[in-house]
Amino acid sequence: MKIIFMGTPDFAVCALEALIAAGHEIALVATQPDKPKGRGKSMQYPPVKTAALAHNIEIYQPKKIRDAACVEFLKIYAPDLIVVAAFGQILPKDILTMPKYGCINIHASLLPKYRGAAPIQWAVLNGEAVTGITIMQMDEGLDTGDILLQKEIELNKEETGGSLFQKLAKEGASLCVKAISQIEQGMLKPIKQDESSATYTGKITKEMGRLDWREPAAKLERMVRGLNPWPGAYTSLNEKTLKIWKARVMEESELGMGFETKLGIKMDAQPGEVALAKKSHLVIKTGEGWLSLEELQLEGKKRMRAEAFLCGASLRTGTILG
Repeated sequence: MKIIFMGTPDFAVCALEALIAAGHEIALVATQPDKPKGRGKSMQYPPVKTAALAHNIEIYQPKKIRDAACVEFLKIYAPDLIVVAAFGQILPKDILTMPKYGCINIHASLLPKYRGAAPIQWAVLNGEAVTGITIMQMDEGLDTGDILLQKEIELNKEETGGSLFQKLAKEGASLCVKAISQIEQGMLKPIKQDESSATYTGKITKEMGRLDWREPAAKLERMVRGLNPWPGAYTSLNEKTLKIWKARVMEESELGMGFETKLGIKMDAQPGEVALAKKSHLVIKTGEGWLSLEELQLEGKKRMRAEAFLCGASLRTGTILG
């Protein structure tokens, strides 16, 4: 099948590679413009552009895909299908109706749940046990098109935004190839989304990573996982940023008299207060429960386990974080 592929981040690279491996003709790859990154502000390619260059595929980087000139340019390629995966721009009706089979989107949730941005991170943040991939026939709405195929993915107890990203990218690529095969054979029956069950997610911002120790430990632990690797969960220590890479909610059984007597935990600590800083134990009181910090990174330092961190940091029981 002759395909125009539209995508930008690493998530979309898996799908592009899978389509190429499946023998489809990728006539054009559309991706976002190059952007300056790093301290030197040097221009860097989007991951999809790098992948397309490796396969000698023509690349198109429009600032606004909705412009009439962009629509006319795409018509030249006469695609049978347009495949979209985290492209980052909304397609107009003229493009949606251009190909023989329209446009399909690889969305990283079980629609209609988690429409919009960052469905992967929000699945972890909200403590979902199951999420998944949806292959959707695109329309003019925001993730409102008919469902073509779906696949569920279970989240494990240590799932991070990064690990779930990798799982869903791989499954999304595989499911997309399967969907295209069934589209060609006329086997798929589009299913309307249940609007009454629709939920929307917002973008993830750097500010969202700041931990509010008045929140329950369970919620804070999900933030540590869900915002890993970006923007990362963080607090402050002596006016420096302290990133939390791994944390664990402490069970009540760990807070019994034996634990208290042996390690000297400060049972009357307030939210954000270090209740224990000894050996490999770094325990923070939260608004509800206790959070054990297991991997940390102080501003300007390397990421390290709690035991190594406590050896070098002037952190004592009673210190207030945040």
